[in-house]
Amino acid sequence: MSMIENGHPGAKALLNSLRPHTGMAHRIGITGFPGTGKSTLIDQLIEKFRAQNKKVGVIAVDVTSPLTSGAILGDRIRMNRHSTDKRVFIRSMASRGHLGGLARQTLQIMMVLEAMGKEVILVETVGVGQAEVEVAKIVHTTIVVVAPGLGDDIQAMKAGLLEVGHLYVINKSDLAGADEAEKFLQDSLDLSRRKSGWQPQIYKTVALQGEGIEKLLEGIIAHREALIQAGKGL
Repeated sequence: MSMIENGHPGAKALLNSLRPHTGMAHRIGITGFPGTGKSTLIDQLIEKFRAQNKKVGVIAVDVTSPLTSGAILGDRIRMNRHSTDKRVFIRSMASRGHLGGLARQTLQIMMVLEAMGKEVILVETVGVGQAEVEVAKIVHTTIVVVAPGLGDDIQAMKAGLLEVGHLYVINKSDLAGADEAEKFLQDSLDLSRRKSGWQPQIYKTVALQGEGIEKLLEGIIAHREALIQAGKGL
């Protein structure tokens, strides 16, 4: 992975040798603005997938350190309780100025995780901005996370996230404004029917307390099944 990130001359040949062992994992992207609790949500999802005996890989794209140009590792700290689980592998990557909320080599690192036998790969973006929806291009299921009181519902529309998300999570739903955020999202999604036939679902969670995670997991599995039935891999 370090060879790939650092552009080592042998990285391309290495990736080509791994390619036959890729393509079997369910790739799940988690995107949303800073402060919505994406990392805590992923921490809970890791636990749920491990309860199903799934091998889990996580790519946490973090902001770049101005001193080392590496990831600051803030997201990885929140998932630290899984660090001793041999079936969980968490890789922090620095965005290094790459736009779209991802690091430039995110897709290649995903391929390495697939070759390692990971059955579920969770990709967390650094926090999206206007029109930065790149994660949706490289995953099967895109989860958009918002939180009450941060103006995320309106910002999500500006960023185009209402067009690419498959599942929408209102995290910190114990805070005031959760019901209003849900209504706004539902009204907006009702106006944007998808050609794929999949109608996005909305879930309320309190990730810090583990509330609503089971329902969200059911939604993730339902979307995976819909992809399989539509003949879109997996």
